Amino acid sequence: MAAVCDLEVDVNGEETFFIHKNIISSYCGKIRNLFDKSKGVTTNLKIILHDFPGGPGSFELVTRFCYNNGKIVINPYNAHRLLCAAHYLEMNETISGSHNLLEQTKKSIEEIKFWSWPELLSSLKNSLDLVPVKSSSQIHEKCLDSIVARLVFTSETSPSCPSSSSPESSGLRLSTDSKSTESLRSGFLRSSWWFEDLANILTPSLVKQLVKSIVLYKFDHGVSSRFLFYYQKSRFFDATPNEKLEILETVIDCLSLLDQTSVSCKNLFGILRVALNLNVKKIHRNILERMIGSQLDQATLDNLLVPSPHGSNYLYDVNLVLQFVKHFLTARSGPGVPISEFTKVAGLIDSYVAEVAPDPRLKPCKFLALVKALPESARDSYDDIYHAINIYLQVHTGLSDKEKTSIFNSLDYTKLSSESCNHLTQNAKFPPRYAALALKGQQLKLENLFRGIDVQKRFVLPPHELVATETKNDEMREQVVIYAEQVVPYEAKEDIVSENEKMKAHLEGMQWRVVELEKVCRKMQTQMSKLLKSKSSRQTSAKSLPRLCS
Repeated sequence: MAAVCDLEVDVNGEETFFIHKNIISSYCGKIRNLFDKSKGVTTNLKIILHDFPGGPGSFELVTRFCYNNGKIVINPYNAHRLLCAAHYLEMNETISGSHNLLEQTKKSIEEIKFWSWPELLSSLKNSLDLVPVKSSSQIHEKCLDSIVARLVFTSETSPSCPSSSSPESSGLRLSTDSKSTESLRSGFLRSSWWFEDLANILTPSLVKQLVKSIVLYKFDHGVSSRFLFYYQKSRFFDATPNEKLEILETVIDCLSLLDQTSVSCKNLFGILRVALNLNVKKIHRNILERMIGSQLDQATLDNLLVPSPHGSNYLYDVNLVLQFVKHFLTARSGPGVPISEFTKVAGLIDSYVAEVAPDPRLKPCKFLALVKALPESARDSYDDIYHAINIYLQVHTGLSDKEKTSIFNSLDYTKLSSESCNHLTQNAKFPPRYAALALKGQQLKLENLFRGIDVQKRFVLPPHELVATETKNDEMREQVVIYAEQVVPYEAKEDIVSENEKMKAHLEGMQWRVVELEKVCRKMQTQMSKLLKSKSSRQTSAKSLPRLCS
């Protein structure tokens, strides 16, 4: 063979080929140009090809093409190799006309939409083994676009696709008479049959390309997000720390491209805990915090109880929760946001504040930041915050007067229940003037309640009953005002122990009266509603009577 052939080709230092110079140079522009520059040399010809895509296997395919008069069978399993080799060796139409390998492989790849699912996977997998060149990235892009198009098509028409892990090959079918749990399970399997196929092949860079195609083709974002979580878990098993970091940051980037309502909040917290352990870049952590914050109303207390980072004095990562709330408020800054979302987050934060309040290392400024993180309108009641403050004051006995005052002022005393007010009036940690504020808040509630009753009774009560109830209500109002006026003058004397005791006695008396008045008001409201119903029913029956003839 060496005596017949006049050219020796070393491919990547892995294998040497002995071929005819004239045959190979008639199709390969790169080799022809090398000989044009070294005219006169006719013996001991040798070429060393570095970084040849596909190695000796791809070069062997090229030699078959050249020795077969520019013909070779191109299929999904070798198209990627031949395309990259043709680019590398400059096997284009300027060298060999219509018999050039580059154009033939391009035409074959144009038929990629007709390739089967295993052929697409094989082509994509084999292209990953090539040295990165421009042509290989083109193969990746075409394969991924075709894969996503196939997923979109199968999700709209058929639940299966030819694959080792698809429902078709595993014999799974959705039965019309199956139980609901069976249907849900089958539905999940039908939407996720491709997860394993792609997770075993795709590199992090290709996952980014896949998600971009998914967004372009408008494929189901919920299914796509589940694939990304599956990809992260499946690739973590045998990955190095650096590989894990690359995978996780890629998944975070890709999740941010999807519709956030389609991304599981629970899974995001799972990603967060892994990210904190791997110490991901700040930009990726910010992205993750923003995604979680945007759907904070879906979180649970357990989700928020993230241990503080190494070197921090706090038991839990309070700064992280504050970031969540900040992103939540930013995402809900526009009009038309349901108040129920704010109420849910307020309840969640109140529970979190109660959980972190016993931490002896939690500074007052951080505690106050949590209490004030949400606007006052988000809370219907401050009872939970009051009890959390009470716990915090029990644990942190060394607070300054200024710090205590700031904490006392963080409460909205008009939004305390009668039970919390009763507890506050007997709480030695709170100065009497704050108990007075709470009772004034109760007085305001009662006055508003009386006004509502006044409006209702004018429509339903006869004149003589109306006068009687107004007299009774006036008496009750006077009693409330009397108790409130007895409390107020003592605010300036809180430093005197005896005056404080008198004030507490007045407060307890007023609190008892407020509770009694609340009971009376509730009874009156019940009576008003019954009277309104009976009146409306009488009007309806009267309208339905036939008209008498005169």
